[in-house]
Amino acid sequence: MKDHVCLGAVMGSYGVKGEARVKSFCADPASIGDYGALTDDTGRQYKVTVLRPIKGGYAVRMSGVPHKEAADALRGRRLWAPRTALPDLADDEYYHSDLIGLTAVDTGGVDLGRIHAVHDHGAGDLLEVRAQGGASVLVPFTRAIVPTVDLQARRVVIDPPAGLFSDEGDPET
Repeated sequence: MKDHVCLGAVMGSYGVKGEARVKSFCADPASIGDYGALTDDTGRQYKVTVLRPIKGGYAVRMSGVPHKEAADALRGRRLWAPRTALPDLADDEYYHSDLIGLTAVDTGGVDLGRIHAVHDHGAGDLLEVRAQGGASVLVPFTRAIVPTVDLQARRVVIDPPAGLFSDEGDPET
């Protein structure tokens, strides 16, 4: 959805009273209900009220979802908020959705590929850079390795360690 950011996904129902189980992708996961009406993949809007944390997410009440079967029918649907509903960030902070699609170049200006995804496995963000041939490279998203993010120019500059994008420096070659 253009100009929208995915804030979470419906994982199914929770209980028998129409509550849904939602996985939040927000920096503060409990704030998923704080962005106004959220839109699902089909364009339907819901007011989301967070009820309580549960294992793997939150039990929520979604407007227009009266019973368990209706909540189960939403399983797998992503929930989106308009970009304008999100707070502004500091100069050195970025929403993942702003980074996806940017061109990645090295410090000499050589095109390394496009940012396909941003992953966070707990130790810090990784940029998945896909070269034109389809091969992916995971790049640590640190100031030392990615010194420049230029959203206006739609590019990032990467100063990769030896061997990250080639066999250069690989002791087995």
